[in-house]
Amino acid sequence: MTQTRLHFTSGKIEAERIFAALELAFEEEGLPIAVLEVDEDRDIHEVSLYTDGDVDAVEARVKDVLTGLALSKPIEREALPDIDWVARSLEGLKPVRAGRFFVHGAHDRRKRHSGELAIEIEAGLAFGTGHHGTTSGCLEMLEKVVRREHPRNALDLGTGSAVLAIAVAKLAHIPVLATDIDPVAVKVAAANARLNHVKASIETVTAPGFHHPIFGKRAPFDLIVANILARPLMRLAPQMARHISLGGSIVLSGILERQRDPVISAYVGQNFRHVRTLHREGWVTIHLKH
Repeated sequence: MTQTRLHFTSGKIEAERIFAALELAFEEEGLPIAVLEVDEDRDIHEVSLYTDGDVDAVEARVKDVLTGLALSKPIEREALPDIDWVARSLEGLKPVRAGRFFVHGAHDRRKRHSGELAIEIEAGLAFGTGHHGTTSGCLEMLEKVVRREHPRNALDLGTGSAVLAIAVAKLAHIPVLATDIDPVAVKVAAANARLNHVKASIETVTAPGFHHPIFGKRAPFDLIVANILARPLMRLAPQMARHISLGGSIVLSGILERQRDPVISAYVGQNFRHVRTLHREGWVTIHLKH
């Protein structure tokens, strides 16, 4: 099915207002919405909304949202080809080892070493194959945190392929809530949980931020892992503090090395203390305790 991206640019503050308004307007449909920083120096941010439905109707609703904010933006359209880009990118990828974890496709099952925790991730429309430095850094950090702290209740925020949720479930044998803003990613996450025989431990939910009622039901969490991006992570710091247990740990990634200090500062301001930073391929994974 062909998908269309509706997009336009604005400044950061304006983009955040628009994102919040679109998120509310399209909450029931669960349409993916994103804000991308195009040029930091010139304060150019791109807002995108993806739909596979009636494009004219969706665009009209986007214009109504902008009008409600007293804004007017020229909206552009991009037809996205019906190609499984993740499947294509996985062709020829080798398995990844991070700590005790062995992340692989079906064709590499026999390469698992004795004592390794295998996670099989097949092609799907979701981020997280273990090959990116942020994912492998999280896997290595999670092994250390789980072994030392024995959490009883965990959250994987922005789960993507659910590789991190699966890792926690296999390592700690505890209930894990895995959420993502993208309903396609959530379907992939659920399928991967079944494939890895941990579906009983992992609950997958489509939820933007912490606004879904599931968080009130499942919190507080002893462990939260979020492999997203630095700016959203900084904005989420107050809500992370509200949903983590006292003494609980958070593992954050999707952070460039130059963004490390501002991210840590945002969390120190919410009564977290920095424990450790792992560096991988220009990215960092940060462990903090509440």
